[in-house]
Amino acid sequence: MSQRIIDRSSIEPLDTVSQIWQHLGLPQNALSVLELTGRGSGYVSSYKVDHLAQASIALSALSAALVDSLRRPESSLPRKVTVPLEHACIELKSERLYTIAGYDGGPLQAPIGGLHRTSDGYVRIHDSFSNHRNGTLKLLGLENTATREQVAERVVKWAKLDLEQSAYENKLAIYALRSYGEWDSLPQAQALPDLPISVIRIAGEGPKGLPAHMLRSDDRCLRGLRVLELSRVLAAPVAGRTLAAHGADVLWVTSPTLPDLPELDKDTTRGKRTIQLDLHNGKDCNELMKLIKDCDVFLQSYRPESLSSRGFGPEALAAINPSIIYASLTAFGTSGPWADRRGFDSLVQTCSGMNVSEAEHFGQGEHARPLPAQALDHASGYFLATGIACAVYKRAKEGGSWRIDVSLAGTMHYLRSLGQIMPSIQTGAHGIPPDDSDVPDIYFEEQQSGFGKMRALRHSATVEGAKPGWDHMPKTLGSDEPRWM
Repeated sequence: MSQRIIDRSSIEPLDTVSQIWQHLGLPQNALSVLELTGRGSGYVSSYKVDHLAQASIALSALSAALVDSLRRPESSLPRKVTVPLEHACIELKSERLYTIAGYDGGPLQAPIGGLHRTSDGYVRIHDSFSNHRNGTLKLLGLENTATREQVAERVVKWAKLDLEQSAYENKLAIYALRSYGEWDSLPQAQALPDLPISVIRIAGEGPKGLPAHMLRSDDRCLRGLRVLELSRVLAAPVAGRTLAAHGADVLWVTSPTLPDLPELDKDTTRGKRTIQLDLHNGKDCNELMKLIKDCDVFLQSYRPESLSSRGFGPEALAAINPSIIYASLTAFGTSGPWADRRGFDSLVQTCSGMNVSEAEHFGQGEHARPLPAQALDHASGYFLATGIACAVYKRAKEGGSWRIDVSLAGTMHYLRSLGQIMPSIQTGAHGIPPDDSDVPDIYFEEQQSGFGKMRALRHSATVEGAKPGWDHMPKTLGSDEPRWM
C-alpha cells in the first residue's frame, strides 16, 4: 500500500494559510488583516520553498496578532500583518547570514557527514554533534581520528537499510537515500497527518483568559508569555526565537553535559535568556519543576519519550500546571513505527525521497540534491510557533491545558503536496541571491551581543503597531537566572 498525497499544486500561499487556519479552528475574519506581498519563485528548486516560507511565517505572525486582539476588546480584528515573499525566503537562511564583529565561529563542522555510497545505494550520515560522529565511527569499527575516506571504505561494505537500522539501534543519525516509491511504501509514510500542525486539549481544568503577566503591556503581540524551551537545533529554536520576536519571555534551558552547536545557536537564541540545568541532577530537576509551575508554554524537541521517562511528559506537566501548553517538535511525528526515531532536516529529506526527486528534476545526473535552505527546519519552527499561539488563544477562550505537535516529516509531507516544477521554467523569480554575501542590507539589523556587535536578519513579518524584534542578544550559555521576568 502506497501513501496518498493530496494535490495542492494549484494553490497560493494565502490558500495554505487559510487552509491551516481553518484546520486549527481559528476565526476566519482574522484572515482579512493579512497581506502577503510579492510573487514568483524565491529559490531555484523544484519544490515551492518560497510558498512554504511565506505561508509558515505568515501563520506564526497572524496567530500572534490574534492573541494580541484579546487585549484589545475595542477592536473586532487583529492588527494588520504583512509578510513580503523575498524577505521570508531569505529568513530561511538566517543561520548562514549573521556575523559577529571579532568572532569567528567558523563553518559548521561535519568531517565525516554527508552522502556515502553503500553496497546497494547511498546513506546520509549526520555528524554535527560529536556524540553522533564518534558513535558512527565506533559502529564502523574506526577510531575517533578516522578520515572521511576511511569512513567511505567501511560504509561501502554495508547494505543501506542494514546500516540505517544499526544506526537506529545505536542511537545514531544515519538514513538510507530513498526514492518516493521506496518511502511511500513504508508504514511511517502512511502514518503522517495531512496537515502539519496538531493542537489538541490535554485536560479541561484551568482558568480562561490571558494570564495576568500578559496584560501589563501590548507593545508586542505576545508580550509576557512565559516560554520554557528545552531544544536542540534547528526547528524548535526557530519557534522559540519567533515567539520571542513577538515579545514572549523565552527561557532557553540547555544541559552542561550535552554538546552544543554555537554556530547555529547564536542565530536562534536571539530574544532568549539562557540557563543550564542537568536533568540527571535531582536539584536541577526540582529547579525545572519550579519554572514549569509558573510557565505558559513548555517547548521541547528531544527524542520522543526521553523527557516523559523523567516525569516531564504532557500529562504529567498538565497535572502540575493545569494551564500549560506542551509543544513538541519531532522528526517523524507521534504515530507510526518511526515515531521514536531521532532525525534532522537533511535526514528527513534523504529518507523521504525529496533529495532524489529534486535531483531528477534538475536532470544533471546527481544521485541526490538537497533543498537550497533548511526549509523543513525553519517552516516546522514557524508552524510550531503558530500552534503555540493558537493554543494560547484557545486556552484564553476555553481554559484547560493543550498539546501541540509538529514534525519535520509532516512539514515535508505538506511541502511535497504543493507539487514540483522544472527549475528551468520558473518565472517571475525574485532571485534570492545564490551567494549569501549578496543579500541586501535592508534586511539586516545590528545589536550588541555577548560576543560582540551582531549583524543578523530582521524578522520578515511586520505587525502594525506591534513591531516584532528581539530584546536579548546571544550570550554565553547559562548566563541568566532561572526565574521569570
